[in-house]
Amino acid sequence: MKVVFIGASSLATATAERLLKEGHEVIIIDNDKTVIDELMERLDCVFIHGNGSKPAILKETDPTSIDVLFCLTKSDEANIIASLVARSLGVKRVITRIEDHEFEHICVELGLNDTIVPTLTNARYLANIAAGRNILELSAAIRGNVRLFSFIADEAEEGPVDDLDLPKHTRAIFFYRDNSYHTADHDTELKKGDEVVLVTTSGEYEQLHDKWSNGKAR
Repeated sequence: MKVVFIGASSLATATAERLLKEGHEVIIIDNDKTVIDELMERLDCVFIHGNGSKPAILKETDPTSIDVLFCLTKSDEANIIASLVARSLGVKRVITRIEDHEFEHICVELGLNDTIVPTLTNARYLANIAAGRNILELSAAIRGNVRLFSFIADEAEEGPVDDLDLPKHTRAIFFYRDNSYHTADHDTELKKGDEVVLVTTSGEYEQLHDKWSNGKAR
């Protein structure tokens, strides 16, 4: 697998280190030459010095051959722009990091299929720890080829959950409406704007991605 990182953040380098140990091809792009020089001493991967949101820089990575591209700079705006440029150049999958959760739905509307909001994720986890709750880690619950997938419903998906044309081993498990959580029962009526979360398999995930590749997939 070929993975590219834009932004040599601590998250990027830690992830890159793990991928390299697993034998994957890794490329890191950063506009700070000093950071690159330091990382070259401990990471055996390809480094590119430059602005990762510039098409000319991304073209050096052979975009159509990239399996996953992570945009992990410190700037939400830079990550969004880099993600859009990468997608326009034919990158198969783009992961966009944002710190301001208000950008999340903008990312969805722009057709960015995957966004991560570390601040919100960490805040929820720490709040639960402080409250003494026993939180089951998602990584412990999701095993084997099980995957989660979500999309934003539009007019075509309005109506009963059972009317969704889903693959054999895929089920709707819950949805968010106006940021409120709701379980997805067989008689649940979806409305435009609902964020629907599905549990699926690795094989069927690709079918879902193709079906909702117009910007609603997450």
